[in-house]
Amino acid sequence: MRQNIIIYCLASLLLTCQEKEVFSWKEGDILFQDGDCGDFCDAIRKVTQGYQGMDFSHNGLLIKEGKDWMVLEALGKGVVLTPLDDFLNRHRDASGRPKVMVGRVKENYQRLIPEAIKEGKKHLGKPYDLFFDFENDAFYCSELIHVAFKAANDGKDVFSPQPMTYKDPETGLLFPIWEKYFEDLGVEVPEGKPGLNPGGMSLEQVLEMHSIH
Repeated sequence: MRQNIIIYCLASLLLTCQEKEVFSWKEGDILFQDGDCGDFCDAIRKVTQGYQGMDFSHNGLLIKEGKDWMVLEALGKGVVLTPLDDFLNRHRDASGRPKVMVGRVKENYQRLIPEAIKEGKKHLGKPYDLFFDFENDAFYCSELIHVAFKAANDGKDVFSPQPMTYKDPETGLLFPIWEKYFEDLGVEVPEGKPGLNPGGMSLEQVLEMHSIH
């Protein structure tokens, strides 16, 4: 009887330790964020659901600068380094938890991380890619990560660009928010041109997805 009690206590202790296990950050992690940017984010979510049906509208690449964790990301103000805590605090759920999941490249791609970080940092200060165009020298969030890993992989894609759509799947018509956006830029909507979005990238087979909670 006493032996059974000891075994039960040890098992309970083990389960408690496992439950309290804290996620450990690793350089090269891709942070997928469910952002709150109104109609734009709603349109992004509607055309592509992410890992396990989750909604992601932004992502960034985790790097370490000295002792500090930073996120290399492309925002409206361009390509920047953001302190990890600032990134995590940007959007929280009703329980106060960061609306972030982590995509970690699988073991056979880990060797690319140092060079991918080096390549990504070359673009610091460059403008945000308003046109979602692979051919210019500006970057949106998923494009920056794609370009960095591709350069590290001798010019071969690690992530897979897909034809992009700006149409509502329910109606087959352009989302009004995108129609006005490109009209204001004075360019045609780049419907069908290659690109990547955070939701689609979170489904890539090269990644293992992790919760940070």
